[in-house]
Amino acid sequence: MNIEGSYNYYIVALSVIIAVLASYSALSIAAKISLANGKTRFFWLLAGSLVMGNGIWSMHFVGMLAFHIHMTVSYDIWLTIGSLLASVISSFIAFYITIPRNIKWYTMAVGGFIMGSGIVTMHYTGMEAMIMPVDIYYDKTLWVLSAVIALIASYAALLLFLRFRSQSSASWSKWLSAVTMGAAICGMHYTGMEAAKMEHSATADMVAEASTGADLFLLFGVTIVISIILLVSWGAIFFDRHVLEKLAYLDSITGLPNRNEMNRFFDSHVGTEKLGVLFLDLDQFKAINDTLGHNIGDLLIQEVGIRLRQYIREDQQAFRIGGDEFLFIIKHCTPKRAEQLAHQILQSIKQVYHIEGNELYVTGSIGISIGSIQDSDRSVLLKTADTAMYKAKGLGKNQFCFYSDEMGLQLVRKMELEKDLQLALENKQFFVVYQPKWNVKTSSLVGFEALIRWEHPRLGLVSPGEFIQIAEGTGLIVPMTRWALEEACCQCKRWQLQGLEQPVSVNLSVRLFQTDSLQEIVRNVLDKVGLEPHLLELEITESMVLYDINDIIRQLQSLRELGVRVSMDDFGTGYSSIGLLDRIPIDTLKLDRLFTNDLESPSKRAIINAIIMMADHLQLDVIAEGVETREHIEFLTQLGCHVMQGYYYGKPMRDDEIGEWLKKHEHYMSLV
Repeated sequence: MNIEGSYNYYIVALSVIIAVLASYSALSIAAKISLANGKTRFFWLLAGSLVMGNGIWSMHFVGMLAFHIHMTVSYDIWLTIGSLLASVISSFIAFYITIPRNIKWYTMAVGGFIMGSGIVTMHYTGMEAMIMPVDIYYDKTLWVLSAVIALIASYAALLLFLRFRSQSSASWSKWLSAVTMGAAICGMHYTGMEAAKMEHSATADMVAEASTGADLFLLFGVTIVISIILLVSWGAIFFDRHVLEKLAYLDSITGLPNRNEMNRFFDSHVGTEKLGVLFLDLDQFKAINDTLGHNIGDLLIQEVGIRLRQYIREDQQAFRIGGDEFLFIIKHCTPKRAEQLAHQILQSIKQVYHIEGNELYVTGSIGISIGSIQDSDRSVLLKTADTAMYKAKGLGKNQFCFYSDEMGLQLVRKMELEKDLQLALENKQFFVVYQPKWNVKTSSLVGFEALIRWEHPRLGLVSPGEFIQIAEGTGLIVPMTRWALEEACCQCKRWQLQGLEQPVSVNLSVRLFQTDSLQEIVRNVLDKVGLEPHLLELEITESMVLYDINDIIRQLQSLRELGVRVSMDDFGTGYSSIGLLDRIPIDTLKLDRLFTNDLESPSKRAIINAIIMMADHLQLDVIAEGVETREHIEFLTQLGCHVMQGYYYGKPMRDDEIGEWLKKHEHYMSLV
C-alpha cells in the first residue's frame, strides 16, 4: 500500500530561504578565493565550502521537517553525517577547480557537475538514512529529472558567479547566482521527494502516529548546522575586516598605513578642507641599499618608520607609499604648521642609526603642497608635492620646499622640452658652437671645445642646463652626442683643409659608456670624416667614477689606443677622483670655474697649486675654465697654469664667426 505524505508550506518556504541565503553567503566568501594567496586562499576556500555544504544539508533536512507521514521515523547517524560530508566535499572541490581568474568553459562544466553530483548524493544518502517501516523505491523519470535539475542549475549558478564575482558583494548578479543555486538545491530536493514512492513494509505490525523523536533529532541537527553556517560566515567577515584589511592597508615593514590607505583617506576627504601633503624621500637610501644589502635597507626603513610614528596625530597621518618614500597628510593645514612638521621630521631623520653593527646616516628631502580635493584631485596634490620634493633635492637635499606656481611652470616647460626633444634632432634644431682654448705662455690657440646648442622653434635658444639633463634621463643623449661628435669632426677637418690644424674636444655622457660601443662609434666617425685621431679630444666628468670604474677604464684605454686624447672636465666639483687619477687613462685635467671665480682666496689658490703640482707629477696637462678677467690670468699664471678657456678669450661661437675671431687675435695670426 502506497503511503502519501503532506507538506507544511511555511517550512517549505523556510527551506527555500535557507538555500538561497546559504548560497549567497558561500558565493560571497568564495569570491575572495581568487584574490587571495597562500594560507589565506585556503581559509576562504574552506569557509566557502563549509557554508555551501552545510547550507545544502540544512535545506534538505528542513525540507524533511516539512514532509509529514503518519509513522515513526528515525535516522541512521552515520549515513546522515555521510550526507553532510558529501555536500561539503563536493562544494570544496567545485570551488577549488574554479579558483583561477580565467578558466575554460569545460572547467566550469566539471565544477557544475561536481557541485550538482554532491547535491544529488547528499539528498539520496539522506533519504537512505531514514529508518521507518516502509519500503522506498523511485520513479526513474523523476529521479533522472532531479539529477538533471541539480547539474544544470549548479553549472548555471557557477557560471553567473564566476562572471560577476569581481563586483560588489551586494550586486544583483550575486543574488541571481544565489537564487539559481538555491533553485538547484530546492528543485533537486522536491523533485527527488516526488520521485520517492513509499509502500508499507510487509513486516510492519502497525502504522502509528509520527513520534516527536524524529522531529527533535532533525531540529537539533539542523540547529547545529545553521549555527555553524552563521559562525563561519561571521568569522569570515571578521577575518576579512580585521585581519585581511590590516594586511591590505598597512605596510608590512614599517607598520604604517600604505598607499591603499592613503587612497581611502583621500576618498573620505573630498571637500573644501585644506589638506597639507608632505612628500618625504630619503636622500642616501639607494647607496646604503646597494652597498649593504636589502636586509639592512629594510631595517633602516623600519627605523625611519618608528621615528615618523611620533608625529602621528588625530589630525595628521603618516603613510609609506614606496621604497624610501613617505607621505604625511595634515588636516586643516596652514603653511606654518606644515613648515614646523617638516622641520621636526628632518631633524629626527638625520640622527644616527645603529643597525647590525653599522652606523648609518641619512637625510631627507620634503616637498610640501597645500590644497583641497574639491579644488583639485588627489593626483594634483601628490604631483605638486613630488615636484617640490625634487626641488628640495636640487637645492642641496636635507631641506623642505613649498610648491609654487613657478615650479608648476617649470614642470610644464620640462615636459614640453622632453616631448619636443624627440623631434629636435630629426628636424635639425641642434647646432654646435666652439669655444677657444688659449695658451698664455706661447700666446697661441691650442684648440676648441665643441658645445651643443638647441634652437627651439617656439621657445628660442634653450639652455644646455635644461635639455642635457632631460636627454640624459631619456637616453636621447646617445644619438645627440653621436651627431655632435660627427659635426665637430667635420668642422675640424674643414679647418685642417683651410690650414688651421687645431684639435676639437667633445663632451661625453656616461650613457655612451653604458652602450659599450663607444670605441666603435668614435672609430666610425673618424673613418667617415677622415680625421686624424690626435685632433679629437673626448671630455669626461669625474662623476663617472661612481659607475663601474673598471669598465670605464677599459673603454678609455681602448679610445686612447685609437690615438684620441681624453680629458677630465669640471675637476674638483663632483665625486673626488684623486685616488683614482693614477689609474684613469686621461691626458688633461680641466679646473672648474668654481676655482677660477674665487682666486682671491688664499685657500683656493693653495688648492689650485696643489692640483697643478699633482698633475705635473702625473704628467697631465691642466686647463682652467671660466677665465673672464686679466686678474684671473695673472693669478693662474703665477700658480703654473698656462692653458685657459673662458669669455676673456672668446665666447662659444658658430663656425662662421670663428674666422672673424681669428682676425682679431694678431698674436696667433703672426704664428700661422
